[in-house]
Amino acid sequence: MSNEQTAVCKLSEINDGEMKQVQMGETPVLLARVNGECFALAAHCTHYGAPLAEGALVGDRIICPWHHACFHVTNGDMIEPPALDSLPSFPVRIEGDDIFVDLPADPPDRREPTMAEPYAKADDRIFVIIGGGAAGYAAAQTLREDGFKGRIVMITAEDRLPYDRPNLSKDYLHGHADPEWMPLRPEDFYGSHSIEVMRGRKVAAVEKGKKEIKLESGEIIEFDGLLIATGGVPRTLSVPGADLKNILALRSFESADTIIAAADKATNVAIIGASFIGMEAAFSLKTRGNNVTVIAPDKVPFERTFGTEIGEMFRELHEANGVQFRLGASVKGFEGNGSVNRVLLESGDPVDADLVIVGVGVRPATDFLKGFESHKDGGVIADRNLSIDSDIYAAGDIVHFWDSRAGKYSRIEHWRIALQQGRVAAHNMAGKKTAFTEVPFFWTTQFDATLNYVGHAEGWDEIIVDGKIADKDFLAFYVKDDLVTAIAGMNRDKELAYFEELMRLYGGQSVKQLKERLTNFSRADRETRGLSQSGKIS
Repeated sequence: MSNEQTAVCKLSEINDGEMKQVQMGETPVLLARVNGECFALAAHCTHYGAPLAEGALVGDRIICPWHHACFHVTNGDMIEPPALDSLPSFPVRIEGDDIFVDLPADPPDRREPTMAEPYAKADDRIFVIIGGGAAGYAAAQTLREDGFKGRIVMITAEDRLPYDRPNLSKDYLHGHADPEWMPLRPEDFYGSHSIEVMRGRKVAAVEKGKKEIKLESGEIIEFDGLLIATGGVPRTLSVPGADLKNILALRSFESADTIIAAADKATNVAIIGASFIGMEAAFSLKTRGNNVTVIAPDKVPFERTFGTEIGEMFRELHEANGVQFRLGASVKGFEGNGSVNRVLLESGDPVDADLVIVGVGVRPATDFLKGFESHKDGGVIADRNLSIDSDIYAAGDIVHFWDSRAGKYSRIEHWRIALQQGRVAAHNMAGKKTAFTEVPFFWTTQFDATLNYVGHAEGWDEIIVDGKIADKDFLAFYVKDDLVTAIAGMNRDKELAYFEELMRLYGGQSVKQLKERLTNFSRADRETRGLSQSGKIS
């Protein structure tokens, strides 16, 4: 133990249900008080290092303010991704009104979750994971966390270990993240936990009712349990000139490297599609110094996702930073001598471009699946436990899952929900029957603005706004049939973290119910959670 003997805080200075960051020498420590008991943990989220004191404490759950990783307050255990590691916890003692925390001499800022040691004599089963993305990685780690001692094999078409895919269009593309920073875990992690990663291997077929995988190489792999988490394949444009060089899609690490190399030589970049990938790529390539034009059939970016006003805010933000838009426009074709140099619009207008990024969505990567129940978009349909056949599960971009809050099946292409589904699928593979009920969450960063989004709204009757969208300080509540189905916000991190927990605990809520729950907080509770003094959302 350290020789730190100075009280870090007065007990009377931290209310029940409150978190507080304190400093012990050079080490920040998070204090939390729940049901009269105090706990001390590492102060920053193990994902991107967000200060957890600025997040939400609901019951025994700490929710990160940035990307909504969740930790158990009593011991720091990771409950929800995108964090992969847990928080270290430290002994607390109370003397009178003084709180003391006993830190080790060199306190860690994270701890790897406890994982089972493989032992074939105890369990000779083979669990295979097809896909090395978010869902696949999360499942592999979770299987070991759940005590699975058998063999884990991950098959990925890429020649890389799982990496931080959201940063391909963000920090990595605009040059603020080194390649070494991108992997989720170092290579020795997989070896130390006996997770076999077969890289650069493509699956040719998986048939319903058969417990075997056929690789394109001809190899057959038998399994006792299988998770299919192959993600999406970028959609292409079937127009004249689409086969010219420097017409690229951003999906993989390799494609990002190809785009970066092309951008370094390009002057004018055209982004086809005002999707998240398209708009984030526009931001990143403009930051790299390219001239950027976004071409899309939409009248406003993100109109169908966020509504007109938020979409206009993003358009104005991009235009203020030099990005140009050709909205309400469709691509007729491309021109160039070997490599693209011009985009032709249906209107007849040309747009100069020596690099084109196509961001018009993805389709589920399921062509190799035979006999499974599928949706018309190519995705597979899973039950509440994410099962699509006996001992076969699906997670991530390919799966239509039962969305209990919406009362229907949904397929959501978000990084965090893929991680969540990978964990739930793994729980079920390990014998812990678990329904998928997690709340969707995603974020996007473009220039100086980050928008966070909780829930899922495919349509709405009205959008109730608290704050000012133009000032990038707001909450937007998406209401359908008098239920709040999603909430978007900027600079309201604590509130959004709390609202995710409301959705998790109570499911669909009417505007009236949501207002009542906010109004019923005491003034101190509202101040602790960063809520408005009135408790109103409109």
